[in-house]
Amino acid sequence: MKSCLNIPFGLSLVLVCLAGCQGTGVLRVAADSATLVAPMVEKRDTLTATGYAVISVQGHRNPAQQRLLAIRASKLDAYRSLTEQVYGLRLDANATVADMMVQSDTFRSRVEGVIYGATLVSISPTGDDTYETTLALDKVIVKDLRALYLGQLVSHAR
Repeated sequence: MKSCLNIPFGLSLVLVCLAGCQGTGVLRVAADSATLVAPMVEKRDTLTATGYAVISVQGHRNPAQQRLLAIRASKLDAYRSLTEQVYGLRLDANATVADMMVQSDTFRSRVEGVIYGATLVSISPTGDDTYETTLALDKVIVKDLRALYLGQLVSHAR
């Protein structure tokens, strides 16, 4: 099924395009969309995400600067992981088959969203060449973020 809008997969289940992709299509949000989108949040009081980054691959000659860049990269990776948990992940996959053999199999993922109110749990070196950052996000903030996102989808559809 093709989506009429560029909507993450999880939310495309909530949205129903009634008139196909024609210019006059009406977009409706299911009345119980909160129950479709929020199951994972209801199970836990806090979402946590961990991000990693390798020190030696950071683009600087100074070892201290490499460590700082790895810390920053691991924090961004943790934010990306939180965003996936809150909004879902858009996944595009293509496979090419010829003579009944897979010739190529590609995947591309994308995540998009706004995260605020995350708490920094820890930043620590793991091993000799890696940093690990853990963030936490309270269930109340997750519900607010999802409500704002669904509200934006509805207002853009009108």
